[in-house]
Amino acid sequence: MIAAETKAVATRGFATHGPEAKFEAFEFTRREVGANDILIDIEYCGICHSDIHMAKNEWAAFMPTVYPLVPGHEIVGRVSQVGDSVTKFKVGDAAGIGCFVDSCGECPSCAGGNEHYCFKQAAYTYGGTEMDRVTPTYGGYSNKYVIDEHYAHTIAAAGDLSGVAPLLCAGITTYSPLRRFNVGPGQKVGIVGLGGLGHMGVKIARAMGAEVTVFSTSPAKEADARALGADNFVVTTDPENLTPLAGTFNLILDTVSADHDINPLLGCLSINGVLAVVGLPHSPANIHHAALIMGNKTLAGSLIGGIPETQEMLDFCAEHNITADIEVITPGQIEEAYDRTVKSDVRYRFVIDMR
Repeated sequence: MIAAETKAVATRGFATHGPEAKFEAFEFTRREVGANDILIDIEYCGICHSDIHMAKNEWAAFMPTVYPLVPGHEIVGRVSQVGDSVTKFKVGDAAGIGCFVDSCGECPSCAGGNEHYCFKQAAYTYGGTEMDRVTPTYGGYSNKYVIDEHYAHTIAAAGDLSGVAPLLCAGITTYSPLRRFNVGPGQKVGIVGLGGLGHMGVKIARAMGAEVTVFSTSPAKEADARALGADNFVVTTDPENLTPLAGTFNLILDTVSADHDINPLLGCLSINGVLAVVGLPHSPANIHHAALIMGNKTLAGSLIGGIPETQEMLDFCAEHNITADIEVITPGQIEEAYDRTVKSDVRYRFVIDMR
């Protein structure tokens, strides 16, 4: 009996082979396009700070990097092939891929549309394995991706997709807690940090109708914050600037990944206010319990969103004409982009042109 010919998808990407190694061209294969799969020709992939942490093996304590690593989980492109059973996409459609590409599909989290909290751990877009726990996943610093249609997202955009790419991580990371805590007109929302995440938080909270205040250590970012839609701007390096804000905010979204004291932020919350953290500092936070108890305040965390919520976010952003503020680069500029991202020298997301 002659074995059936496999139709694995030849793929060209850019990989790093160690924490100190530079990115270089890397050829590999994606799995063949199955009945429920689509093949996406990647046009753009955003650079998330998580890519840098993984490339440098900075999360070795809880998520050691396996090399070679092809990062990238803010992916947009065009569908070039569909499986026989695909109904959600047709060839030529714009499509996106976020932080995970598969899950068990059976546990309570998956059944509830929270596949990112899969009890068996979702298959990450890169740096992990497929659900077989053997086949490595390679990310969007590449020219093609094969994915089950359920885990891909429809993109309502006919033109340039570059500004849409960061929505697949930065967009959903900020949208999810804003949506979860019912941000809307009449509410006061604080956004801590004005980087890749923070600038999306400002745009989305403003579109939801909230009064938005940016908390930043950089006075030079005030003009940008207001241009993005912020009503107010607070420089946090002077503690006195926070005194008038005590008991003010319904929700504060903390996007900062550098070590910082969150107790002053808790003091700025109103009764029943929420501090939602999405940044991941290196050191644990020290929290004064009284800061939560006095005022019935909530400290919450949030991690991206499931497939339904991510699609909801993309549709919301399309309706409100929201995209990320970006700087488009070539693959040959990845190293420079990493260096500048670490130095906060980007307004506000690098996106790699993979065409």
